[in-house]
Amino acid sequence: MFKRSFAQKDRAGKITKQAKRSFRDNAKQKMMFEKLDSPQLESVSPNLTSAIVTIVIGPDQRLFAAHEDVLSHSPFFATALRDQFFESNSRRITVPDEEAEVFSCVLEYLYKGDYYPRLMHDKKRNTWMLEGAADEDPHSKLGGRGSVEPTIFHSGLGDVILRDTAVYCAADRYGLEELKRLSLRKQGLQSGIEVGTILRSARYAYENTPDTDSRLRAHYLALIIRSRRTFKRSGTMQMEMEMGGKLFFDLFVAMCNHIDDIVDVTQVPHLS
Repeated sequence: MFKRSFAQKDRAGKITKQAKRSFRDNAKQKMMFEKLDSPQLESVSPNLTSAIVTIVIGPDQRLFAAHEDVLSHSPFFATALRDQFFESNSRRITVPDEEAEVFSCVLEYLYKGDYYPRLMHDKKRNTWMLEGAADEDPHSKLGGRGSVEPTIFHSGLGDVILRDTAVYCAADRYGLEELKRLSLRKQGLQSGIEVGTILRSARYAYENTPDTDSRLRAHYLALIIRSRRTFKRSGTMQMEMEMGGKLFFDLFVAMCNHIDDIVDVTQVPHLS
């Protein structure tokens, strides 16, 4: 299931801090950034004159409104609009098990091809970063809405998990492959996350993705292996391992593969 060993694309990147700039420098840099456009929506022009549908989200029954044609980009909602989940008289769909904050990200993606904080491309350096992370100056956010926490409180778990993991799992349920790729790339740009949050999010990923989808799971396995010095000293890691689960068997296999790679490299005969 997991390749030997983890390629660079599976590695979680870090946001590079840059020196403070003048207003003119910031204006120039802003012109060098561009929003990541979703290939899924590039060829689709949403019909914003289509009927409005009300979506009832979560146990608190938070209400969202969206155009029917926009929702239909998701196979899940396209089906829901045709079957018993759709209350035709009130034009309403109920999704009782979803988190409002996660659905808000999904809906923003369906309309804009991304969700906040947006993924930004620095053309000059040919690197990717999250919106608002390009400058240490809190007053210079390149047109963004300010910093945002990488975690959300998940009412079903009663604790916090990484937002991008929750979005990835939601995208899997709604059949949005491009959103899955986008959320995974964004998660790779996060750093400084607590061990407990990482492990909790990893368990959530395992519980809410099929065994046939290994991308998000491999991301967590690679992250734990790279940060093994931190995890092996963690009491939270010990407790989680004692609880067990498929996550830790996969971690064992991945670490064995990693060790095998190292052994293979050291055993390569040197040419005289």
